[in-house]
Amino acid sequence: MDAPTSSKIPPMKIEIDDLSRPAIQALLNEHLQSMYELSPPESVHALDLEKLRQPEITFWSAWDGSLLLGCGALKELNPKHGELKSMRTPNGLRRRGAGRAILAHVIEVAKSRSYECLSLETGTIDAFKPAQRLYESFGFVYCGPFGDYAEDPNSVFMTLRM
Repeated sequence: MDAPTSSKIPPMKIEIDDLSRPAIQALLNEHLQSMYELSPPESVHALDLEKLRQPEITFWSAWDGSLLLGCGALKELNPKHGELKSMRTPNGLRRRGAGRAILAHVIEVAKSRSYECLSLETGTIDAFKPAQRLYESFGFVYCGPFGDYAEDPNSVFMTLRM
């Protein structure tokens, strides 16, 4: 007998994305708009399409057929350290497991690249608390700034040791 499955977790295909499809462009636009609504401009570290197309960044999208469920990216800071970027699920499709699946996928890729740690920056206000709880559930811990980041009262930094 098959194990029961949750009706909240949609079937999904996670794939490397070239950022050319209108659905992913719309989701990234939603992401940028949201970040600028929630944080002062100097504290927004979300990447636009051009910055996501840099060679050190791998970008994934998750799909249920033609329905975009979410996205996430991995930026190589150096051969042992990666940064999680552009984690987003569409506003109307939240709390269905896509973010968790994408995060698990990115962590597995980081491990396969032999990274020693995976870090991220997110916001401090209540709107970012669900994301922080998700990262904590995967073992991320709070840390200081990394890479090119500086201390910022609007930023929280987290890292996962592999």
